[in-house]
Amino acid sequence: MIPAALKYVEADSATAAIAALSEYGDEAKLLAGGHSLIPLMRFRLAVPAVLVDISRLDGLSDITDAGDHIAVGALAKHAEVESSSLLQSEAPLLAHVASKVGDPSVRHRGTLGGSLAHGDPASDLPAAVLALGGSIVVQGPDGERVIDAAEFFTGFLETAISETEIITEVRIPKSGSAGWSFQKFNRRAQDWAIVGVAAVLGASPKVSLINMGLTPLRAGAVESALAGGGSAAEAASVAAEGTSAPSDLNGDAEYRDHLARVLVERALDEASS
Repeated sequence: MIPAALKYVEADSATAAIAALSEYGDEAKLLAGGHSLIPLMRFRLAVPAVLVDISRLDGLSDITDAGDHIAVGALAKHAEVESSSLLQSEAPLLAHVASKVGDPSVRHRGTLGGSLAHGDPASDLPAAVLALGGSIVVQGPDGERVIDAAEFFTGFLETAISETEIITEVRIPKSGSAGWSFQKFNRRAQDWAIVGVAAVLGASPKVSLINMGLTPLRAGAVESALAGGGSAAEAASVAAEGTSAPSDLNGDAEYRDHLARVLVERALDEASS
C-alpha cells in the first residue's frame, strides 16, 4: 500500500529537528532508519502530515566510553551496535541482542534510538536496555533530560518522549564480568519473539521480558525472588506474575506465561554458569 501524501523535511542538526517538531506538533514524525515507521505508514496505521528526516545528523551514531557507562548515539545502527568492540567488552548483552534483530538489511538500517522510541513490547533491544539498567537521553526546546529505561515505556507503543523531543543518546552502564543471557522463542529466526528474556546477574540482578505486556517490562517478581536468595527455578516459577501477556495467532496468554517461566529459568542458568 502506498503511504498518504506528506511534507518531507530533512533536518541538518538536532536543533533543526526539534524546531520542526515544535512547528508541526503531533502532525510530524521523525525518520531515522525507518524500519518501525515506514511499515506503519504503508498500512496507514501512521499518517504523519510531515516527515522529519534525521538519518544524516552528524555525531548521533558514535559509540564511546564515558567512564562508568557506554554512550551510544541514538542513530547507531543495529549492525554498529553488534560489531562494536567496546560494547562486546563492556556490555556484551546489548551487542549480542543487536545481532539477533531481523536480518542483515534491517540491522544495517534500523537504529537503536528508533527501536526504543517505537516502544514495541515485542522488540528485542528495549528488553536489553532494561536488563542493563540503561537510560535514554532526550533533547527538546527546554534542553536535555535523562530518563531511566524503567520509566521510559509508558504504554502500548508509547514512551515518555514529548512531541517536541528527540532521543540523542542511550547510556548503558558497564556490566563488566556479570553473567548475562538472552533467550528468544520464535517460529523462524527473523520473526518477532513470541516471548523473550534478557537477564544480567550483576550486584542487583535485572531480568526483562519481551512480549509479556503492553510495554517492554522488567520481571519484578523474578528480581525480588533472586534478591531474596531464591534459586533459578524458584525465581523462574514467578516469571509471569505482574505481567499481562497478549493472546494472538502465535499463542494465548497461558502459553506465553509458560514460555516465560521456561525461558527465564534457561536465562538464569546460563547467566550464572
